[in-house]
Amino acid sequence: MTDLATDPLTLRHTTITLIAIALGLMTLGQMMVGRYCRALTGLFLLFTVLTSATGYLFRQTGAQPTPAQLVGAISLLLLAVAIYGLYARALAGAWRGVFVISSVAAIWFNVGILVIQTFVKIPALHAIAPGNPPAGPLFVAVQAAVLAAFVAAGWIAVERFRPIL
Repeated sequence: MTDLATDPLTLRHTTITLIAIALGLMTLGQMMVGRYCRALTGLFLLFTVLTSATGYLFRQTGAQPTPAQLVGAISLLLLAVAIYGLYARALAGAWRGVFVISSVAAIWFNVGILVIQTFVKIPALHAIAPGNPPAGPLFVAVQAAVLAAFVAAGWIAVERFRPIL
C-alpha cells in the first residue's frame, strides 16, 4: 500500500495547489496595485482550475460528495465566472468587479483548505485544534483572520484594478 504522503496523485495535487496559491497571491497583489499581467493571471486561472479538478480524482468512500468536492465545485463555478469575465467580456463594465471578486474568492478557498490541511497534518497544531476538520478557538481565529485579510485585499483590488486589456 502506498503511503498517502508519497502517493503520486497526492503529491501532484499538492504541488498544483501550492503553485495555484502562489500564483493567486501574486495575481491578487497585482490587482491590489492596479496592474494586470496577462501571463500571470492566465497561469493563476489554469492552476486553480487544475487544483479543483484534480481533487475529484481521489477515491471516495461514500455516495455523498465530500466537503472538499463541494468546495471544488464552488471554486470551479467561481473560476468559470472569472474566466468568462476576463476572456469573453474583457472586464467591461461590471465584469471587472465580478472578475476580481470571483478570483479573490477562489484564492481564498484554496488558502482556507491549506489552513485546514495545516492544522490536520502538523502535529503541534492538530493537538491544539483536533479533528478533521479541525475545531477550536485557535482554528476559528486563524480562519477568521484569513477571511478578513481576503475581504480587505479584495476590497482594495476592486477599487484599484482597472486594467487596459
